[in-house]
Amino acid sequence: MRDARYPSSARNVLGGPLAACSERPRTGFYRDGHCHTGPQDVGSHTVCAQMTDAFLRFTRSRGNDLSTPRPEYDFPGLAPGDRWCLCAARWKEALQAGVAPPVILTATHERALEVVALQDLLAHALDAP
Repeated sequence: MRDARYPSSARNVLGGPLAACSERPRTGFYRDGHCHTGPQDVGSHTVCAQMTDAFLRFTRSRGNDLSTPRPEYDFPGLAPGDRWCLCAARWKEALQAGVAPPVILTATHERALEVVALQDLLAHALDAP
């Protein structure tokens, strides 16, 4: 069943339908497994990325610890290899620091292109066309 908070016509950065990013752990601003976005998502959690140790260390150093479980938020903590919908600005910051995690283009929402360049996403894609 589709949630009314986001359209079923959501598109990815390649122009196709938005694919799921991760069900285990369940990701997305709406925790629906997709990088859907909407007015409440001020951080634009639109980049589907596969976690790396380097990125997890980097984001923790910036005050966003994604490795530690937070049961009060139903957050299991992430490990290298997990996929997660990242804030587009954090992914861009990691890119500039040389630690951008790889992305899944088909699961990255087109709104990410408001913050990051398609050529940068393509250069880090696990599913490059």
